[in-house]
Amino acid sequence: MKLQEPGTEIDGFVIGECLNAGSMAHIYRVEYANPGRDPGFSLVMKVPRMTSGDGAETIVSFEVEHQMLQVLSGPHVPRFVAAGDMARLPYLVMEYIEGRTLQERLDRAREEGHRPWATEIARLGAAMAVAAHSLHEQDAVHLDLKPGNVLIRPDGSAVLIDFGLSWHAHYPDLLAEELRLAVGSPPWIAPEQVVGVRGDPRSDVFAIGVMLYELATGELPFGDPQTRGGLRQRLWMDPAPPRLLAPETPPWLQEVILRCLEPEAALRYASAAHLAFDLANPDQVQVGARGLRTHRTSWLIHLKRWLKAAGMHYHPSPLPSTQIDQVPIVMVAVPWKDASDATLYSLRRATGRSLGIRPGARLACVTVIGINDTDPTDRQRSEVQVHRRQLESLRQWTQGLELHGHQVSFHVLEASDIADALVQYARGNNVNLMILGAATHGLMMQRLIATVPIRVAMEAPCSVMLVKQRLPFSELHRSDAMRDTPASAMDQFVSP
Repeated sequence: MKLQEPGTEIDGFVIGECLNAGSMAHIYRVEYANPGRDPGFSLVMKVPRMTSGDGAETIVSFEVEHQMLQVLSGPHVPRFVAAGDMARLPYLVMEYIEGRTLQERLDRAREEGHRPWATEIARLGAAMAVAAHSLHEQDAVHLDLKPGNVLIRPDGSAVLIDFGLSWHAHYPDLLAEELRLAVGSPPWIAPEQVVGVRGDPRSDVFAIGVMLYELATGELPFGDPQTRGGLRQRLWMDPAPPRLLAPETPPWLQEVILRCLEPEAALRYASAAHLAFDLANPDQVQVGARGLRTHRTSWLIHLKRWLKAAGMHYHPSPLPSTQIDQVPIVMVAVPWKDASDATLYSLRRATGRSLGIRPGARLACVTVIGINDTDPTDRQRSEVQVHRRQLESLRQWTQGLELHGHQVSFHVLEASDIADALVQYARGNNVNLMILGAATHGLMMQRLIATVPIRVAMEAPCSVMLVKQRLPFSELHRSDAMRDTPASAMDQFVSP
């Protein structure tokens, strides 16, 4: 398809400058010829290349992207505006996103001879993971995440573009039906994609891991293989640990990156939301041998993986939204003061039941300290001391829970509006379920007890479980004895 001249009018759109003349498509700035049709945001037109030398993939990818843009919504995808007739002139008109691609950031870092700090890598990775999670919640998987397909807005949020290789659970998979070959960009394609499995959201987690690896080390973890045999190696091989190539890489970041790059999808992050959570809370990352390694994996381990991969049968993935529901992020709001033994016991029981029916769920234990609600003793202590004491109380509170198979993190927040702090935490960390009791407000006046729970239930972006306070019969005799116990001691109450 030849380049369109500026000023050319196509179906009511006036062509502007060409922003990109790529191998698959040309991207132009456009605007409506009729000013009265201004949508309120800038527009671009994507015109696919369809010359005699282009294969069927170009046509099919255009059809897929047309289909995807019409059904996806939210701040992490461009808004769809219009599409051209395939037989006459195929094109897609969509929202123009202000920002730079991740590839531009990588290129600039190479030119300047430096790599981003770990905090910046985590910020970029969390933005990508949040964007991918938004797709997965809509039962879509991108399957071609790479630096050129990730736009970073000025506010730091990520927008994903180029959905030509994507998959949606509720629409025909045109690529699988018409091409019947694994498609993707070799450096970023996940192992399961190599063998033709599409639709697993953890494939996007793998691709994000590749980008994090490149940000941290300046190198691609698997190179740029051009043969099927070269691609298949990632079914059993893992890359050199980032700390071997870039010793300044902190162990927590290496732990995150290598977990994303596990050959088996089941060993990666269960969802992009879990990945975003770790990147947003690096101090809560549980660092193991994977994060401390400074040597390559032995040939014997690779041999065992090769034998396992040779006999592995890959099955279609369940709906992405179903997978997310199976491994939610569960948040429990534990009161930091004025909490009875009944409140703490009931919260623990409710949390235990919720985790018990959700294997793989992540638990975030949160306490909000009211800025204007601290006692005189706390005012005399440093903020660090207060936070450490509350963190220890949270850890002791979880002692009665069965946490095997669950990642757990502890968070102490400080806010004058406790309800708003809980809601904002849930929104910022993609929480699926919040558990709280009436005592989370931290206020003494009984007439205000319901204020925080009701506000949270009305404003929270997730499901909310309000827990009624009660003790089992065997514990009733202890309630009188503990009535006069200081709040700090009751925070550490653990049921037998």
